[in-house]
Amino acid sequence: MSIHHLGNGVVALRPSDIPFMSRSLSTYPLRLLTSIKDEVMRRAKADGTSFNHFVATALAEKLAAMTTAAYFVERRDRADRDAFDRIVLRAGGKPPQPDDQMP
Repeated sequence: MSIHHLGNGVVALRPSDIPFMSRSLSTYPLRLLTSIKDEVMRRAKADGTSFNHFVATALAEKLAAMTTAAYFVERRDRADRDAFDRIVLRAGGKPPQPDDQMP
């Protein structure tokens, strides 16, 4: 999986970079509470999409969020905390100035 840095700390994944994403389709009977189905239908209509597209998109978003969370856990687990402490606590440098801004 490759991470694409878009600048300003924003990263993105292409669907093809996510292992569970593919272009093949399958069907699955889905049982929903009537109240949930009605709300999905209402929101899909307001969004200008079909019920199926709304549900498929919601599932894809949930899977992408879980994949992102797993990515950050993996990054956290291989962090070198001693190196971090050495960098943060090193001598020298200047404190931020009142007019310092992010570019």
